[in-house]
Amino acid sequence: MKKNNLLASLALLAATGLSLSSCQEKDNVTVKNEVSETTINQVKALGFTATGAQKVDGGVVVEGDILLTNEMLASKPEQNLLRVGQDEQYRTTNLVSRLPRVLTVSVSSQFPNGYVQAADEAIRRYNAMGLRITMRRITSGSADLPITYSADLGPGVLGRSGGFPSNGNPAPGFQLAPSVIGARSINNVATIMAHEMGHCIGFRHTDYFNRAYSCGGAASNEGASSIGAILIPGTPSGADPNSWMLACIGSTADRPFNANDQTALNYVY
Repeated sequence: MKKNNLLASLALLAATGLSLSSCQEKDNVTVKNEVSETTINQVKALGFTATGAQKVDGGVVVEGDILLTNEMLASKPEQNLLRVGQDEQYRTTNLVSRLPRVLTVSVSSQFPNGYVQAADEAIRRYNAMGLRITMRRITSGSADLPITYSADLGPGVLGRSGGFPSNGNPAPGFQLAPSVIGARSINNVATIMAHEMGHCIGFRHTDYFNRAYSCGGAASNEGASSIGAILIPGTPSGADPNSWMLACIGSTADRPFNANDQTALNYVY
């Protein structure tokens, strides 16, 4: 998710100082560590853009909030990209298996008050869908989806998922940066959490082929490879302005699952 940067919003920002943000605020993240040509080719082969890729411990961060682990980079998924139109719900080639299944969620005690309530709301939204995946928050032990604290994920970055499913298991949770998130409503933070959970169980950005739809600015494609993003049948070929997996979100927005999101979730899980 990224900052909503529509021209109409710029005037408001100038007048009020209000900031709109989400998982990441910048299109091109400064590369802190050099990414090798081999790794760049692996990123592209998985269907992600290598622009702004950052080398981190355990893999490479792409598209602002997605960690591709070294294991994922070395994999060779076989499915092909299927696309109709420009703005649909997409899943990755990797999904959670061995269903039905309960995924446990934990919230680090380092977070400010309210983050537990936000996590409970995000969990409630998924569980209300009646999927073959359900979620349950735990207060001790090792969780499938730990929500961990970060003092700094980079300029403007609100959160970062631990990647996508691997070997039938969800990605190992995600990080959030409260110093960047700031004071927000429970529902806004729950939306950010539900978005990152979506990545962890295999969903890509709804506006995968045109991030400008939710972020503004010039059209930006997240990746042009033939694999890595699979259209979910039954989701629209036109624009969907309220999907929980749009790349950008405003600081006051709340995006519970809309009808198209429900179609996507029910089809996959």
